[in-house]
Amino acid sequence: MSNGAWTDEENELIVADYFAMLADDISARRYSKAEHRRALLPLLNDRSEGSVEFKHQNISAVLKGLGEDWIPGYKPAFNFQMTLADAVARWLALNPAWLGRQPRLQTAAGLREAAQIWIGPPPTLSNQPPPQELDQMRHIARKFDVAGRDERNRALGRAGEERVLAHERASLRSAGRDDLARKVRWVSEEDGDGAGYDIASFAPDGLPRLIEVKTTNGWERTPFHITRNELAVAEERRSEWRLFRLWNFSREPKAFELHPPLDAHVSLTATTFEASFH
Repeated sequence: MSNGAWTDEENELIVADYFAMLADDISARRYSKAEHRRALLPLLNDRSEGSVEFKHQNISAVLKGLGEDWIPGYKPAFNFQMTLADAVARWLALNPAWLGRQPRLQTAAGLREAAQIWIGPPPTLSNQPPPQELDQMRHIARKFDVAGRDERNRALGRAGEERVLAHERASLRSAGRDDLARKVRWVSEEDGDGAGYDIASFAPDGLPRLIEVKTTNGWERTPFHITRNELAVAEERRSEWRLFRLWNFSREPKAFELHPPLDAHVSLTATTFEASFH
């Protein structure tokens, strides 16, 4: 059996096969990993079934770094070659509809059925992955500008805001504050993006909650963009402003909240500069 480096052609074959399984997995269609593996083996350079399975786990790790869905049955395995990450990026570039696909639960009925979102603790130093794994995830996120991709995905951003709007209203209703639930506003939809937050909501005691929503299909540590205006409003209205990070959105949305000052939770890196004349 071959144990040499995988060629670009082999990488492209296994990546395409992985995405075929992933599409079935996301859509809850039945598929057989064994059948996929058996069909793929004759196309590869004398690879073992074990090496194919491990490569599938490598692809899961690449997709995790890219802030994308992966097949739960293939636990991410790290220390992969960057040529594999390049092959995944090429597949995504050739299939733009994948990143532009609509998340589930887009109907009003669907939003009502799952209105409240599971909210957990934010990522911290104490719960971060092993350093080598984290470094590889960060490298992929930087190389392929994962934060910029999510920021440009208007359908994803809008769907996330709509989901959080439903969550806020449902939370207030469950707390017996129907009066406040009726006053929750989708500011970015009604007034535009200049306010520095997306949703104007309330705590059950009536205090304002100014919510900026950041959505990804990826894991909780997927990087995100934040604007200078959003940072300014966060500083000006510290007691009211919240960053609502929505992750794992296309499967089972989960979230955490960050309170200002944001640099107590995340590293802020300047990615663009304003040029003015002397």
